[in-house]
Amino acid sequence: MPCTIVVGAQWGDEGKGKIIDILSADADIIVRYQGGNNAGHTVVIGDKEFILHLIPSGILHKGKMCIIGNGLVVDPEALLKEISMLREKGIEVDGNLLVSESAHVIFPYHKVIDKRRGAQIGTTGRGIGPCYVDKMARCGIRMADLVNKELLRKKLKANLEGSREFDFDEIYDAYIDYGRKIQKYFTNVSLFLNKAILKNKRILFEGAQGTLLDIDHGTYPYVTSSSSTAGGALTGTGVGPTKIDKVIGVVKAYTTRVGEGPFPTEFKKDLMEKIRSKGKEFGATTGRPRRCGWFDAVIVRHAVNVNGLSEIVVTKLDVLDEMEKIKICTGYKYKGKIYNDFPADLVVLENCTLIYEEYKGWMRDTTAIRSFKELPKNAKAYLERMSKLLGVKIGMVSVGSKRKQAFRI
Repeated sequence: MPCTIVVGAQWGDEGKGKIIDILSADADIIVRYQGGNNAGHTVVIGDKEFILHLIPSGILHKGKMCIIGNGLVVDPEALLKEISMLREKGIEVDGNLLVSESAHVIFPYHKVIDKRRGAQIGTTGRGIGPCYVDKMARCGIRMADLVNKELLRKKLKANLEGSREFDFDEIYDAYIDYGRKIQKYFTNVSLFLNKAILKNKRILFEGAQGTLLDIDHGTYPYVTSSSSTAGGALTGTGVGPTKIDKVIGVVKAYTTRVGEGPFPTEFKKDLMEKIRSKGKEFGATTGRPRRCGWFDAVIVRHAVNVNGLSEIVVTKLDVLDEMEKIKICTGYKYKGKIYNDFPADLVVLENCTLIYEEYKGWMRDTTAIRSFKELPKNAKAYLERMSKLLGVKIGMVSVGSKRKQAFRI
């Protein structure tokens, strides 16, 4: 390791939860650095499925320290429910979880604002964006404020001033109670991690969403409200760039996105339903069906660049097992111009003609395969071409949802 960042290199839902779960076996500390409970990581262990929204999936490994960084916005009610769910399934949380005292807190008014304004860009309505707005407007409320009764009263009154929609006392009392229950997990994350680095601890930084949903580098405005690229791991935890050793990008063997926004390689209806059904492409957080399309090398090259990816992990290769022909998008054409690099102009993304390479499928079940050499010839060729187009090596391939259905290359 010893300090490794894992990011999504498409529009999220790439299977990061499973990959982080696998990598956590070799880590001492796993830290989530941005987003909120708008993201979901699904991990299947034996016959149990765990869907985690805030707590790093490393919590499923005994004895690992898991951290919620300052870059997150946290719904305390959701966090407590997640802790309770893990305990009910026999997972120890106390002693294995820390929460940044500087992380910002989601309140009921954030969710109301989100539902009113977020529909047009396809948000989850969980209050994530409005909470980040308050953070940037310097009127946000942080975790540490929940255990300071007078400060919380002052800040909450200011934020609710003039509103008749919310009951101040009800919200105040509820959040004081949340603070009392969560306080034992509070810590200075930056200090904790930098001390751990000096002790050569192995740290895994867990990103949510994906590069193309990053507030700066994604398909703006159809993006999330945080920095979901590797840079977010630094600002979201207080660890400097010189401390990072490796950045791993996770990609699906095809492409998906949830909600609104441009999606150049999106399938037509029949193929969409086929891949969505086989890949179980429904959001872990909202249950919304994901839009599906061919692998887009243009957007992933963009992710390679802005994250400084050391390697990629390819997930859900098995979903393509029954495809006679498979395509990779290598470029866009718009008004006579060829785009080999990701354009910021959404008009180009929404109206371009796609340049495809076509490959023969392997038409063979890969779910029981446990090494690269066992893969069908055409599957190997597909992965090798993907690696060449992206200019980065493939470090691992996943062929199913279970821990054992993955192998390193």
